[in-house]
Amino acid sequence: MPKKRIYLDTSVISYLRQEDAPEKMAETLEFWEILKTGKYEVYISDVTIFELSKCLEPRRAELLALLSKIDYNEIETKDHADITELSIAIAKQKLLPERSVNDRLHIAAAILSGCNILVSWNFKHLVNVKTIDGVRMISIANNLNPVDIYSPTMLFERSDTDGEADNQPEL
Repeated sequence: MPKKRIYLDTSVISYLRQEDAPEKMAETLEFWEILKTGKYEVYISDVTIFELSKCLEPRRAELLALLSKIDYNEIETKDHADITELSIAIAKQKLLPERSVNDRLHIAAAILSGCNILVSWNFKHLVNVKTIDGVRMISIANNLNPVDIYSPTMLFERSDTDGEADNQPEL
């Protein structure tokens, strides 16, 4: 079975060093360990690198060093007409705020590179029902394979024997 192709938006990488959100940071670091095993074929884009470049030092260097610990493919969005066209189609559906150009480029790059999953911590714009359903609709309307949008924790494989309590309320 071929590896699933996953696209990482910038939020996933930035949460590797998000000291003010220790729980999400810990979950992201756990997710990073999974990525280091090569279980997934990982993609990022030049948009991701651009957004990371805006981080202040020493955080930028730390994030880029952590990124270098995984194998990934980089997608060039600049001068890529198909990515631009799909980004515009997403904008026309008003799934995201007008100013969310980079989020639209992340989605378009993930879809057009054949990714199965876009991984993000951005619940406001990406990991929500409106965006997920809209992206699926746009993909199908354009005869493209849709991309699922998940948070990193949705890719954890847990079993009932992992030692954690079930935490289900008694009925």
